[in-house]
Amino acid sequence: MSTILVTGGTGTLGRLVTERLRADGHEVRVLSRRTRPYAVDLREGGPGLDAALAGVETVVHCASTPRGGDERAAANLITAARKAGVRHLVYISIVGVDRVPFGYYKAKLAVEKLVQESGLGWTVLRATQFHDLLLQVFEGLAKVPVMILPAGVSDQPVEVAEVARRLAELATGAPAGRVEDMAGPEVGTLESLARAYLKASGKRRAVVNVPLWGAAYRAFRAGGHLAPERAVGKGTFADYLARRARSRG
Repeated sequence: MSTILVTGGTGTLGRLVTERLRADGHEVRVLSRRTRPYAVDLREGGPGLDAALAGVETVVHCASTPRGGDERAAANLITAARKAGVRHLVYISIVGVDRVPFGYYKAKLAVEKLVQESGLGWTVLRATQFHDLLLQVFEGLAKVPVMILPAGVSDQPVEVAEVARRLAELATGAPAGRVEDMAGPEVGTLESLARAYLKASGKRRAVVNVPLWGAAYRAFRAGGHLAPERAVGKGTFADYLARRARSRG
């Protein structure tokens, strides 16, 4: 079996990718800022990154943050991967990064370009938002008596475990370039999704839709981050909430 490095391997997605690959018998190295023996900040690079990549055939690049630095991290990873003779770089991106002029999306699109021009064999998968992200957003908005939502915006969340399974499949195959997007099974308004969250969590909040402004908001409202033609996911947001409620007893 091959040796695979998963960046961001302790995160929401990377952890599941790692578990999947190990279950299939692959040797997997987890790279994150604090997890030894491969504790590396990709934004800084250095000898630790070279050691993590030694003998690696495939890299699954899941490390990412909306706080900035993704492009620098990817550039360092690509430079070290070329030096180490890595044959395949798999990158997880977001549906709509080329249609929505949102800062984080712009960074993800720039990383896609770096991957494509890296000289390595590469695969890029774009997915819609994970259920976990919606939950995090709604939990934050529900801390006050009134949940304020951007008017007219919908979402198409996907189950993170399904994306992890697809990434693991791509990582063990040949470089495939830009593969088909992966989106959740249903498109729902943010209001309907928020109300489903409130019902499942037993919280009572007023929900108010507020029009916003700017090019990014217009693009989200127009559905630039959706892929209804690629509704290949199986688990719905309601399924996710029900499973979470059961796990909490």
